[in-house]
This record gives sequence, structure tokens and C-alpha cells, in this order.
Amino acid sequence: MEYSHTSIIMNKRDIDRTLLRISHEIIEKNKGVQDLGIIGIKTRGEYLARRISEHIYRIEKTNIPVGVLDITLYRDDLKEKQPNAIVMKTEIPFQIVDKKILLVDDVLYTGRTIRAAMDAIVDMGRPKCIQLVVLIDRGHRELPIRADYVGKNVPTSHRELVKVRLGEIDAMNQVEIVKNK
Repeated sequence: MEYSHTSIIMNKRDIDRTLLRISHEIIEKNKGVQDLGIIGIKTRGEYLARRISEHIYRIEKTNIPVGVLDITLYRDDLKEKQPNAIVMKTEIPFQIVDKKILLVDDVLYTGRTIRAAMDAIVDMGRPKCIQLVVLIDRGHRELPIRADYVGKNVPTSHRELVKVRLGEIDAMNQVEIVKNK
């Protein structure tokens, strides 16, 4: 597929403001931050999770532990799309049993990545609950999964891509919609 037209739908300031709003929503919905743990899905979910944790610290003056989850081996399309997949390290430096887990990803699309992440988390123990945090919800669900906290709903076609770029790995902070020619 050849892509040509790109539209920037969020810049650095928009992303920062959105993550601050989500952080306030998390605190409000959970009536504080007790028993919270944040797990970011590799790769960009990791950095969004860390940013949310930093916002919560500034608001509540409490550190929320952050973990990183690689779902490669839990994917249902592993053999089809990634026969030579590279498995990265999962690092969750806290017990998830009886914790309220905030699962963070950049874009919610079909729901398959989130299903894989939930399978991986439950294999590690039974959390009190899992709440889903996404920067972008672009629709087109194939599984009955919805986010508890959404930065921005962006209706898209299947022929478009949503690219989240974060300064920690992309040297810029913005969200783009890339349209097929």
C-alpha cells in the first residue's frame, strides 16, 4: 500500500493536555490512587504510561508503579504477520494481584492487542480490575472491547493509518492520520 497524504490531528501541546485530563479522570474515577498500577504496552504505550504516572505524581504527590508489557507471544496473528517476531522484555516491578491495573496503549483499533495484553496480565495474577487507557480510539472493533479513558475519538477508514509519534523514540510528539493514495 502506498500512502501519501498526512494530517496532523494532535501536536505536543494537545497530547500533554490530553494526558493531564486523563490523569485527572483516573484519580476521580478511582477516588484517589490507592492500589493503582500502570502497565504500558510496548512500545508507545510504555511512554504514555510513564507520562500519566508523572502527571498523577504532580497532582497527588504519590508514585504509581509503572510496568511495561510485551504482548508478542500472546498475539493471535503471530504466525501470519510476524513469523520472525522479536520478543522484547516485559518488566512489571510490582505485584498485580488485587491491584487496579491501568492498561495503556496508544491506539485502540480492532481490540486484538488489548485482548492479548489482558491475557498476559491475567497469566501473571488476578488484578482487582483492568481499566483501559488509550490516546486514540479509531473505531473498527473486532472484539467487544472499549476504553475506560480515551484521549480522542478519531473516526477513520480501514485504508488510513493512525501514527502516534512520541519524543522518547520518534524525536517528535504528534498524532497523524496517513491516508492511502
